[in-house]
Amino acid sequence: MTTVRLFANVAFAAAILTLSSAEVPAEDMRDLLAPTGRLRVGVFPRSSLSMIQEVNTGETHGLSFDLGKELARRLDVPFEAVVYQRIAEVLNAIKSGDVDFTISNATPARALDVAFSQTLLSLESGYLVPAGSPIMTLSDMNKSGLRVGVSKGSTSEQTLPKILANASVVAVPNLKQAVQMLTQMELDAFATNKAILFDMSDQIPGARVLDGRWGLEHLAVAIPKDRERGIEFVRGFVEEMRSSGLLAQAAQRAALRGAVAAE
Repeated sequence: MTTVRLFANVAFAAAILTLSSAEVPAEDMRDLLAPTGRLRVGVFPRSSLSMIQEVNTGETHGLSFDLGKELARRLDVPFEAVVYQRIAEVLNAIKSGDVDFTISNATPARALDVAFSQTLLSLESGYLVPAGSPIMTLSDMNKSGLRVGVSKGSTSEQTLPKILANASVVAVPNLKQAVQMLTQMELDAFATNKAILFDMSDQIPGARVLDGRWGLEHLAVAIPKDRERGIEFVRGFVEEMRSSGLLAQAAQRAALRGAVAAE
């Protein structure tokens, strides 16, 4: 299992957070980042990046879920998880102001609609194939007739047609349906970041995440665009999560895999 390993540098992080907080009073930060009086955190299920429920304990974890809880605590406001079916819906809610916080792949296209912090961590993008698949390497993917699933509205949906000129890219409404389609052999593979792929593989006996990567996702905190005045406070929060080890702890609780050092 690959998890994020970060080294503590608490004094430096605290200094940054103190500077950011000094620029805008904490009360103003609460009003700006949580205007309804609670921090509404956008999540989608079955992803260690967002929200996942542990089978044995029933506890809920995930990067967006756990870090959103921590930011709510620091702002001294209640935490509220707002559940959607996929990241595209969460980002639309951020754009419209119906959600205050999430973690997402920070692409230039998405940055037109939401405000991003610096990179929290990076994830390899790859492929998941079902049990018994003859596909063994990334070079086997670009073959005519192959059906490669992606999440509807995702970065993968935009990127993969340029990489897989011969295969068919199939947009799938949600991860639950993607698991069903792979199990029923309605898809030959599914493409997204490896954290999600490993989560999916746990639900499909014999499924494999292929070695190698076709891209990298750079995850960052996203907040509504019209609240950019608070982005320095959020950047200080991200820096402390990374350097203090709290990010690594959240990744471990969520059993997040496929992460590499932030780039």
